Amino acid sequence: MFDRQIPTRNFRKGNSLNILITGGTGFIGTHLANYLCNHHEVTVTDNLHREAKHRDKRVKFLKRDVLVPSDMIKPVQACEVVIHLAAIAGVDMVMKNPIKTMEVAIIGTMNMLTLSRHGVRRFIDFSTSEVFGDFAFNAKESDPTSMGRVGEARWTYAVSKLAMEHLGHNYFKQEHLPFIAIRPFNIFGPNQPGVGAIKTMVCKAVKGDDITIYGDGNQIRSWCYVDDIVRATEICLTHINAPGKSFNIGNADNTITISGLARTIIEMAGSKSKIVYKPQLVQDIKLRIPDTSFAKDVLDFKAATPLINGLRKTIDWYRNG
Repeated sequence: MFDRQIPTRNFRKGNSLNILITGGTGFIGTHLANYLCNHHEVTVTDNLHREAKHRDKRVKFLKRDVLVPSDMIKPVQACEVVIHLAAIAGVDMVMKNPIKTMEVAIIGTMNMLTLSRHGVRRFIDFSTSEVFGDFAFNAKESDPTSMGRVGEARWTYAVSKLAMEHLGHNYFKQEHLPFIAIRPFNIFGPNQPGVGAIKTMVCKAVKGDDITIYGDGNQIRSWCYVDDIVRATEICLTHINAPGKSFNIGNADNTITISGLARTIIEMAGSKSKIVYKPQLVQDIKLRIPDTSFAKDVLDFKAATPLINGLRKTIDWYRNG
């Protein structure tokens, strides 16, 4: 039996785990479930606020809501590992639903942590790189987090995700729950529901439609292909040194301006799309580049997919999918 007084105890190698993924029909959740079901028993819960397609038939699905504790009791009791992804995501959705964003992040996460504190062998929470604010250059996990002004709806998502991290780390310290936080930096790839910069640009380029950029296009991002964050999450399932820590997961090698990204996608897609610039509608991130040396030191993980390779796979999927 797992000793809850030793939250960093390693798992026996070769064992199949019973894994619960909340918010598991979203972008990262679907990729995680489809991959992990090759080696583990995977159950996905979601309220189907938005759903990705192409879920593997081996993945068990339950329609549940993390805001309803009674919905989650049995799924948590049946699992060994919780991967917590349930959230309101996407700038547009957050701006339209700021209260719901905070409810799902804070109340939903509190529900999951409370249910998981007795018996769950590992709790992996997905936070966000936005906890570093609008200007993050070589951001380290140990750097101070920075929010925008109070009342600016743009920062609702980041504030609620940061609260999730604090909750989780306190459960690790006080309740000995083996908690891990992952901070994704601009994840992209095939089969993404809702909106996302690369998805939107690729879909426009494939059709030959104009690509709209808000602002001057000089915003800088580091893009990480979805397979890399899946691999990082898999490592966190069992790594002896992972609990009690937050990890930046991204790829600083894939750093490019938004305008440069659009031009690259148009060229790779052989598209006739034109770039159209419009005034910035909401506060945006000026610079976001991660320092991922902590994940390399602790987990021996480094994102490996070059931007061009990831874009090629993404373009091919949206063109043929």
